[in-house]
Amino acid sequence: MPAPVRPARDVPADGRAFVAAVDAALDAFLRAEGENLAGIVADGRHLTDAIASLSSGGKRMRASLCYWGYSAVAEAAPVDVVQAGLALELFQTAALIHDDVIDRSDTRRSVPSVHRRFEAMHAERGWALDGGHFGVSAAVLAGDLCLSFSEQVFGSLGPAAASGTRARLVFDRMRMEVLTGQYLDVLEEVAGPDRDPAEAVARARTVSSYKSARYSVERPLVLGAALAGADTDLVHALSAAGLPLGEAFQLRDDVLGVFGDPALTGKPAGDDLREGKRTVLIGLARQHAPADDVAHLEDRLGRPDLDAADVARLRAILTESGALRRTEELITQLHGQALAAIEHLPVPERVRTALTDLADRAVSRQA
Repeated sequence: MPAPVRPARDVPADGRAFVAAVDAALDAFLRAEGENLAGIVADGRHLTDAIASLSSGGKRMRASLCYWGYSAVAEAAPVDVVQAGLALELFQTAALIHDDVIDRSDTRRSVPSVHRRFEAMHAERGWALDGGHFGVSAAVLAGDLCLSFSEQVFGSLGPAAASGTRARLVFDRMRMEVLTGQYLDVLEEVAGPDRDPAEAVARARTVSSYKSARYSVERPLVLGAALAGADTDLVHALSAAGLPLGEAFQLRDDVLGVFGDPALTGKPAGDDLREGKRTVLIGLARQHAPADDVAHLEDRLGRPDLDAADVARLRAILTESGALRRTEELITQLHGQALAAIEHLPVPERVRTALTDLADRAVSRQA
């Protein structure tokens, strides 16, 4: 049966009210789906419990951008923008679950990642066979279920999200870009050491663009506007603001992945180094560090057993080579491009103010 078309709600009066509405919708949706799974078999609720645990700590940035893109066009509600935000948050949760499996990450938001959660369940209950394999398998399925939930919710928006509409094209392309970017990321980890260092930064920026930059900012912003009926000129203007901001956001994430405070990021110090991430930081170091330092970086990058001293030495290479400084300069440059584009958007002043604030917080955040 097709998903029921939900009646549109009034657009929440401000960003905080919208985030609260998305939080409530997410909680209600996962409780209802947990009941559905429990109706099949009681153990089915393990999946929605894991999804709910991870999704409860989100900032709702993508949903918020969807809201402000929508508010750039409409004050009335031709579709339920809260449900659109919910669809984005479910997709984000799915991406995080799968990303943690790929990266072998133990924690997310200061709690065990979903595959570690299932692995711990296996150990606590004394189940048979390999607990690590069970954890990964269950997490992959939880992520896939979350992807299904995201599509289910987006489809419930009705004609505005139907096949062939601008909103549907944006939503589908966003998902394709993220999955392609994830593949390019893991490909670069294994193939990057043998590729031309002169092209490392360009390759890292390509990965960043498709894995995160477009999906974190540009696509949610444009999706909201498309659902509200934006014309082509506004869509292009929002893209021009969203894409540089999305890249700046991801570059800040890369810096935090190496230099961030674990108490704030919720992940161990230097986790991106242990995972072997070929970020812009790493590309710049390969281009500008002395040969001995580059050799040391290549030897240690991607080793899961890096200790505090190893992390400190790699951080020193990234700092002394100028890689950190150049990355910060690039963040500043991209942030400036985004602010200039926001300033010229033909949108209500409250939308421009909100987007400027989001842009500032995206690049200055510590987590």
